[in-house]
Amino acid sequence: MSEHQENGERSQALAPTTHFGYQEVSETEKEQLVKGVFSSVASKYDLMNDLMSLGVHRLWKRFTVDLARPRPGQRVLDLAGGTGDLAAAIYPRVRPNGSIVVSDINPEMLAVGENRLADKGIIADIEFVEANAEALPFPDREFDLVTLAFGIRNMTHPERALSEIHRVLKTGGRVLILEFSHPRWPGLQSIYDLYSFNLLPRIGELIAKDRESYQYLVESIRRFPDQETFKMMMEDAGLARVEIFNLSGGIVALHRGFRMD
Repeated sequence: MSEHQENGERSQALAPTTHFGYQEVSETEKEQLVKGVFSSVASKYDLMNDLMSLGVHRLWKRFTVDLARPRPGQRVLDLAGGTGDLAAAIYPRVRPNGSIVVSDINPEMLAVGENRLADKGIIADIEFVEANAEALPFPDREFDLVTLAFGIRNMTHPERALSEIHRVLKTGGRVLILEFSHPRWPGLQSIYDLYSFNLLPRIGELIAKDRESYQYLVESIRRFPDQETFKMMMEDAGLARVEIFNLSGGIVALHRGFRMD
């Protein structure tokens, strides 16, 4: 083995690692792998969400928007905005004079969202920005409200994303984070595991022709911290008055927090 190969392998071994589902990968590799997953599923993402949740994801998102209470004139950031579901629901509530930024690290997902909202006539005062949530290209104290649905578990450093959310919120601003979590009803976990690990990848294979991506999505849910741990992560990032709202028995949890400083 050459000295160059040895140095390369040594550098790779020393590189910081993280999880990609149940695999251990380098941090730089994870970002590319996650991008690949969502590039693959972008065109079928909403159809798959409907099939996987039996349409209930729409109720979870409606509850999120109702609890967010966006008001006319406010400036909103929808992180990991993907196909634009939250932005479409928030848009009429901040009009007139309000505005929304939809941000996503994945250009294919962002394009789906932009086209969908344009089809709904949502064009004015809405901006689409390709950006990493761990290093947002926005000024401090820019937004009244930040929303993030089903995206933070895919981030390499969710704690950095939470710090960035705190940074870009105005004093008194709020963040709502909707994410798959840990079931709280007795007996629900075993049923949920059976459904997730056996049926969901099969659905992904049949409908999206992509079993591996949906296998990763199931594994990423299991690796995500439980409700109380994630609440502490939000508080460590400087967010205050953090509340947990368990939905569907804790299969999904909505966390709400505020910037008070």
